[in-house]
Amino acid sequence: MTQAQPSQRMRDLGIVQHGAPILTTPARTFDLPAEAAAAEQSIDRLFAAIEDIARAHTFAKGMGIAAPQIGIARAAAIVQPPTAGAPAIVLLNPRITDSSAEGDEQYEGCLSFFDVRGLVPRPLAITVETTALNGSTHTTTYQRGLARLIHHEIDHLEGQLYLTRMRPGVEPLPVDEYRQNGRAWAYEQ
Repeated sequence: MTQAQPSQRMRDLGIVQHGAPILTTPARTFDLPAEAAAAEQSIDRLFAAIEDIARAHTFAKGMGIAAPQIGIARAAAIVQPPTAGAPAIVLLNPRITDSSAEGDEQYEGCLSFFDVRGLVPRPLAITVETTALNGSTHTTTYQRGLARLIHHEIDHLEGQLYLTRMRPGVEPLPVDEYRQNGRAWAYEQ
């Protein structure tokens, strides 16, 4: 019996796979508070997807999922930090308002093409504005690994995959060649 490829396992869990137009189309923002019920439904579906995925795969670096990855073309995403017991971060209509000039490159994976890992440059800090269900906006600064996770999900909402951020000439590695699997991202102090 052959084992399913990682991307096939994600497809079986309902994750939209690379090549689907919804992944390269910017997601529609929510008009909040008017569309609070629709935003809550999207969030609930994202949490359900995260639970299903977490039962199938361990994510030592944390994980995130954007609404387009489950077939919802709306600007909602959830990021689960790697720290045990840390609350999930809900992103509604997120927008990066600032990013550090200092950055680094680390390997990332994506649920929508889980057979490879790519070396992706990202800023070490980003400031993100989000909208709450009541329509108020909030601004938060994220650093290092959390900034990387959140930036990755915001990219999804903007219709961009990490492949477009990789340096020219750098190709993704097949997951079986990727040797850092399960280890935390390394950051200089």
